[in-house]
Amino acid sequence: MPEYPFARRPSPVARGPLPVARRPFPVARGPLPYADPYRAGIALGLVLLAAFVTVGRGLGASGAFASAATQAATAVGAANGNAYFAKYAASGPPWRDWLVVELVGVVIGGALSAFLAGRFKGAVERGPRIGVTARLAVALGGGAVMGAGAVLARGCTSGQALTGGAMLSVGSWAFMIAAFAGAYAAAPLLRRLWT
Repeated sequence: MPEYPFARRPSPVARGPLPVARRPFPVARGPLPYADPYRAGIALGLVLLAAFVTVGRGLGASGAFASAATQAATAVGAANGNAYFAKYAASGPPWRDWLVVELVGVVIGGALSAFLAGRFKGAVERGPRIGVTARLAVALGGGAVMGAGAVLARGCTSGQALTGGAMLSVGSWAFMIAAFAGAYAAAPLLRRLWT
């Protein structure tokens, strides 16, 4: 029988008692399969809704880095008279910014999830035809392009696509379409990194 994303699976009771290694929140003995993307997408949507309800703001990430950069620039005196930094400096120290707290939670949650799934290890994910140094250089370059794009678009993919898209912002939808188009255009060029 084919596996469908929302197919009903037999309950654990129907299959008998769970083995010791499958009880709630054990550390896996081997890597567990990745999460179903449909269920993960629904869970992310519920997290976004919970963020709106509890703190009155959506999700994002680039603002946290801007807050931290503002504090670093202020510490060395480079933020004086800079309009970009002034906007973030007015909100106070970075640990009082919702996006910084959110990003810390993302790091802790990701580490906990990887640990519980048996995937917590120090490694550089790469394809068989690229070395570690080249893979890290490409990742750094891609991160720099995404960071510059986040500044130009006034938000990252989390803030623009998820939060702005949920609020039906035309600019966010245009950003999301452009981001997907750019990714599809770049995929053939970067395919050798993974195959």
